Parts: sequence; structure tokens; C-alpha cells
Amino acid sequence: MKNNLKNMVLKYKSLIGLLILCIVISFITPRFLTIPNLKNVFTQVSVNAVIAIGMSFVILTGGIDLSVGSILAVSGAAAASIIKSTGNVYLAIIVALAIGCAIGLINGILISKGRIQAFIVTLATMTIFRGVTYVYTNGTPISGLGQSFSGIGNKMLLGLPIPVIVTIIVFGIAFYILSQTRYGRYLYALGGNEDSARLSGINTDKIKTLVYVICGGAAALSGIIVTSRIGSASPNAGVGFELDAISAVVLGGTSLAGGEGSVVGTIIGALIIGVLNNGLNLMNVSPFYQAIVKGLVILLAVMVEKKNK
Repeated sequence: MKNNLKNMVLKYKSLIGLLILCIVISFITPRFLTIPNLKNVFTQVSVNAVIAIGMSFVILTGGIDLSVGSILAVSGAAAASIIKSTGNVYLAIIVALAIGCAIGLINGILISKGRIQAFIVTLATMTIFRGVTYVYTNGTPISGLGQSFSGIGNKMLLGLPIPVIVTIIVFGIAFYILSQTRYGRYLYALGGNEDSARLSGINTDKIKTLVYVICGGAAALSGIIVTSRIGSASPNAGVGFELDAISAVVLGGTSLAGGEGSVVGTIIGALIIGVLNNGLNLMNVSPFYQAIVKGLVILLAVMVEKKNK
């Protein structure tokens, strides 16, 4: 009985941690459980959640992608530029997603075919495409994007903010791919042991390349949401978002070594970060101290995960 309870706690530790965090914050600040605030939390979480879902695919293979913040910025800038010049929202979305996937493809090819470490490749592309964004925008935000585009990030549909609905759809697709498809099984096998996966006939290079394309597309989608929400594309958009995405994946129980984890855990991890941010803001905690608290929470989560392996 005791072992069963322990196993259950370990299995659902991320969810238990989220519930405890919500209870503690709701006692400290009753404003947390109000409907407007909860809608605000879910809307804010949606951006990180979408990126984190894409990051989950990468980390499940044992890789990492530091370029997602820069992909968000350059994709958002491209979308805003197209809106300004043509007013075509659909074209802006398609081009932004294509740019994100193309950058992901570059990352994937350099990593899988070039045999360069993912950390080095994505660190380089993070810097390159942040610079590209600054050059393209001349260091100034692109604004005046119109109501039709801003509605993507600010309007409601079926009683929910559109970014939340987008997150639910992305989550559903990701969950299906990882749990119900051959690609998902191969992805876990690659993360568990790449050499064994290759020897068993799995095209590991193709799978590894595709996860970075997925991650780039997810970052671009978040770039569209962010640009729509604030009504402008800033060259500084997405700075530090890669760290929040990685944190969400880790807090959700996905192993940085690969082969273990789920997008369900990633969503819970993103909610933990979002709830923590919101709670600290409601308590008027300085942003400087917020960074310290977030870092300690992530470190604690990793230590607990390590101890129970």
C-alpha cells in the first residue's frame, strides 16, 4: 500500500506540484482564482506551451533547441511586414510558419547530417536569426497591423481565448503523433538509444531532422500569437523564451537525456511556470526576485527527478 502510494505520487508529481502551487497562491492572494485572472493565465501560458510542445519533440530525442526565441521574433516580424504591405492575414500566417519550419530544417540538417552538437547549432542560429530580425526591422517594432490580425491573439471563440484553443489543438496533434503513430514510437526509440534505433533499421537522421522542423513551426506559431496579441512585431520578442520552454519540458518530467516524457507533462510544466509568474505578479514581487524563485523551482524539480531515478 505504501509503495503504491509512493509510485502514484512519483507518477503524478508534476500535477500534484501544480495543484499545491495553486492552493498556496490562492490563499496568499484571493484574486488568483477569479475568472478574468484565470483566463489571463491560460492566455499567457499558451505562448510558452506551444513552444514547449515543439521543444518536447526535440528533447525526447536527446537534443535541444536554443533558437526558438529568435524564430518567434523573425517569424513575427515577417508576418507583420506582410500584413502591413498586403493586408492578407492568411498569407502572413503561411509565410511565418514556413520561415519557422525552414529554420528548423536548417537546424535539423546541420545536426543530423553535419554531425554537429545541437547546442552549438541552435546557439549559432539563435544569434544569426536574432541579428536577421534586427536588420529586417531596423531595430524598431512593426506596428499598425489592423483588427483582423490582432483578433487572433485577443478575441474569444466558444468562450475561450483563441490562443488557448490553438494550444489545445496543437496539444491534441502532438499527443496523437507521440502516442499513436509509428513516428512517435521511433522518436522515443531514438531518444532511448540512437545506436540501437539505427541498427534496428530506423532512419534516425530523418526523425531527428523532422523534430527540429516541428519545433521551428511551433515557435513560429507562437510568434504569430505574440505579434497578434501586442499588435506589433518587436525585434526583442521572444528573448529568453527558449529557457521557459525548456523549463516547462523539464518540470513536466521529460528527461533531458531523451526517450522519456510526454506532452501532457509539458502542458503541466508550462502551467506551473505560468501560475508561478502570475502569482508572483499578483503578490507584487520584484521581477529580479521572480527570476531567482523560478530558477530555484526548476533546480528543485531536476533534483527530485534525479533522486528518484
